[in-house]
Amino acid sequence: MITREQVRHNLSGPIASLSTVFNRDGSIDYDGLRSLIDADILGGTKTILLTWGDSLFSLLTDDEIAEVTKVVVEHTGTRAMVVAADGTWWTGKTVEFAKYVRGLGADVLMVKPPVWAGSCTVDTLVDHYATVAEHIPVMLVTNVFESNTELGLRTIERVCEEVDNVVAIKDDISGEFACKMTSIAHDKLAVFDGGGKAPYLKIVHYGAVGFMSTLIMAVPQHTASYWSAIERGDWEIAARIISNHDEPFRDYIFNLPGGADSGVHGMLELYGIAQRWRRNPYYNMNDEEMEQYQDFFKSRGWL
Repeated sequence: MITREQVRHNLSGPIASLSTVFNRDGSIDYDGLRSLIDADILGGTKTILLTWGDSLFSLLTDDEIAEVTKVVVEHTGTRAMVVAADGTWWTGKTVEFAKYVRGLGADVLMVKPPVWAGSCTVDTLVDHYATVAEHIPVMLVTNVFESNTELGLRTIERVCEEVDNVVAIKDDISGEFACKMTSIAHDKLAVFDGGGKAPYLKIVHYGAVGFMSTLIMAVPQHTASYWSAIERGDWEIAARIISNHDEPFRDYIFNLPGGADSGVHGMLELYGIAQRWRRNPYYNMNDEEMEQYQDFFKSRGWL
């Protein structure tokens, strides 16, 4: 079983969050998925991260989630740490999936409990994490606490005190919560930012070790330059990289029809990694939008 120190090492620096990619007919493009893993590892990630959101589990059946995870673990091999993800399931179902992915060879399971309508308490959440952690090292994700950050802070504090095999936290909330949470958890858990370079620049001072990078497979030199600046403590250079590269990219994709994720999938097609398509009812960029997108990348010197 992977050690806490190995998890911290593999989550330091840029981290690739893996998209599930599709053919135009809606079938899963497993060759494209393998190509994306290769591009992410070549770009410098030490971790291949499946998530309920970016990996589009909302568009997959349970059997497809299991098969995608299997392909990811097998193709990644020993080249990077693999973090599997659950499907926002009840405790018993999550435990069964934890056993399954551990059998495949996944290193860590990101656990996203169902928290609909305030149905969970600190006690039930701690019990949920602890029960799953009996079978595989567990990563928490903070977006389940967006509607009740105080619940999140109290839960994370209890987990740090009571649950040995929870090893990491992915933060999706940022701001004051992220700073408080990182201060509480960083000594025991590897904390990384799911929002990219800009929010990481704030929580790195509280002990966070890494950040998710959308551009790692496309323009890894900018991600590498940012991380080098962070390691040197050159905050001015790090901020300049964000303003020169990340902010224009985020402004562009967040204003696309279909949102930022349509832009991520379009980028994969621009670089010949996979196709742009997502399943209905999600919007896919049309040919004219792809041409404009390509012009944007060329104007940045990225193509």
